[in-house]
Amino acid sequence: MRRAVFPGSFDPITLGHYDIIERSLTLFDEIIIAIGINADKKYMFSLEERKQFIEEAFKGESKIKVMTYKGLTVDFCKQQNANFILRGLRNPADFEFEKAIAHTNRKMSEIETVFLLTSSGKSYISSSIVRDVLRNGGDVSGLVPDTVKAK
Repeated sequence: MRRAVFPGSFDPITLGHYDIIERSLTLFDEIIIAIGINADKKYMFSLEERKQFIEEAFKGESKIKVMTYKGLTVDFCKQQNANFILRGLRNPADFEFEKAIAHTNRKMSEIETVFLLTSSGKSYISSSIVRDVLRNGGDVSGLVPDTVKAK
């Protein structure tokens, strides 16, 4: 079985994340959307809210599981018998950052990282931009799935 873990904080999930997940469904038998827990990070949305946003966005899609984890992503992948880490790339800076992580993960395990380019119409979207728009009372239509807009 080709199982991939798509890790992130998803604070909140964006249409960029959604794009990567939706397009990867043809590549993998199962995708685990893994919400990382980082005690040092200040989140806008609770872990439960972030998980619910994702579960609702992909309700009815049997190939997707939503889980939370602490610690190293490669350790979580091993626990879940996942041989792939899925990552989205928006720009060259993302690639440089993600490349270093992928090399480190590969050195620590046999887990491969698969990169997908975000669709061009969504490459500008980031969770930090969405949070800033939300903090300032702006309209996030076109940036996040309806499950987040409803909140």
